[in-house]
Amino acid sequence: MRKWFALALLIVLGFFLAEIASSFPFGQEKWGVSKHYVDRGIEENRGANLVTSIVVNYRGFDTLGEVTVLFLAATALAFLLSTCRCRRKYRRWDASLILKTASETLYPLLILFGAYIFIHGHLTPGGGFQGGTVIASAVMLMLLSYFSFHPNHRALSTTEGLAGLAFVLIGFAGLVWGGSFLANNILPLGQWNRLFSAGVIPLIYVAVGFKVGAELSGLITDMLKATKEEE
Repeated sequence: MRKWFALALLIVLGFFLAEIASSFPFGQEKWGVSKHYVDRGIEENRGANLVTSIVVNYRGFDTLGEVTVLFLAATALAFLLSTCRCRRKYRRWDASLILKTASETLYPLLILFGAYIFIHGHLTPGGGFQGGTVIASAVMLMLLSYFSFHPNHRALSTTEGLAGLAFVLIGFAGLVWGGSFLANNILPLGQWNRLFSAGVIPLIYVAVGFKVGAELSGLITDMLKATKEEE
């Protein structure tokens, strides 16, 4: 019965996909909302990186949903790790001098580079997710090099919560004073290709960068705590 149901579902799905594909003849120019993004994106948001205007402003709900999915995934994994009774044992080895020296040198540079990426997300390729991941990679590098390195989990959780709250508050500010959620007309747009430009887009990317960086760093720390040193 399940096989027949699955087959029928595939047939219906294939029918609708064929109808959608046939509605646009091959080679025909397909312009929808994307034409508005290309024609008016820079004028309406003043962001040098047009992709950020689309991701954070025009499709801000998608970005908010992605951040929420990441939060739920990290929370679920942390819960599973905390309730796991079968911790795998391992033998600890001291990191080499080369790795320790490189980690001490690269750690502050990676933090700075990650912050640079999400602060300049409206000007150059990158943004909150990319910058936050770079920051988390710096934390992971220190965890691999020093067994005594333990990030403050409470500080990470607080940072993550405040960053997520800031994202939502910016969205509601646009709803109250701009007429729509995440409206980009509550702050001056500034001059194109300048750091202080693009309205609220840089603020959103800063919030996303802090949230993703804290979330992934906490997740990596939880995964490390789920192991047990071999005696």
